[in-house]
Amino acid sequence: MNKIVLASCLLAANLFALSGLEIAKKSDAAVSGFESSVSTMQMVMINSAGQKTVRDMKGATLEKEGGDKMLMEFLSPADVKGTKLLTYQHVDKDDDQWLYLPALKRIKRISGRNKTGSFMGSEFSYEDISSQEVEKYTYPGEVEEVPCGDKTCYKGVRIPKDRLSGYTKQITWVDKDTFLVQKVEYYDRKKSLLKTAIFSDYKKIDGVWRVGKIDMKNHQNDKETILIWVDDKVKAGLTDKHFSKRILKQ
Repeated sequence: MNKIVLASCLLAANLFALSGLEIAKKSDAAVSGFESSVSTMQMVMINSAGQKTVRDMKGATLEKEGGDKMLMEFLSPADVKGTKLLTYQHVDKDDDQWLYLPALKRIKRISGRNKTGSFMGSEFSYEDISSQEVEKYTYPGEVEEVPCGDKTCYKGVRIPKDRLSGYTKQITWVDKDTFLVQKVEYYDRKKSLLKTAIFSDYKKIDGVWRVGKIDMKNHQNDKETILIWVDDKVKAGLTDKHFSKRILKQ
């Protein structure tokens, strides 16, 4: 192949290559359309010595233009039972989050500065549970096609726009065929690798892709938290009234 033909082929490949923003939009579309959902989950927390703590939870999500609404509640064990987290995601401003603590019978608002903190002692931060909207990030640099397990993934970078984010950047691996997120690496404010999340056990429910397991490993403290979806139902008929702040104390 001569140099002119090779250059033309490379140019054509670049013209049809997807940008990080385009991949993020396709990834978001792949898991959209559930309308509302209810689920039961297990949170398995593993400390640096390998000891496990298991918590049972239930969750609900309402899909909305401009930002979803989410409610999570701990069912067991007794020391966390009744604790609830309500999240209003927003595309164009900071998300709103409130934590209900049953022992104190009060609602605590999670401020932007506190969203980098651990959610109930897990390796997920409030930020991880909060906003993942495409518009909350920039997508600099070129996207690579790399092997990831038995798949080929798009590997790219996304940078949170929020100046209070706990992360300077996140590196994402997205399945080239399904556009489902497979892995995310999180880099802290010192630009060091902090955590890695592995997304797995995807399944289609009523035509919508749903994740079944997220394994979050903290490389700096050797702890791990695994979220497992035990049961999941989409198009559940929920409305805004199911996500009112009044629900927190009920």
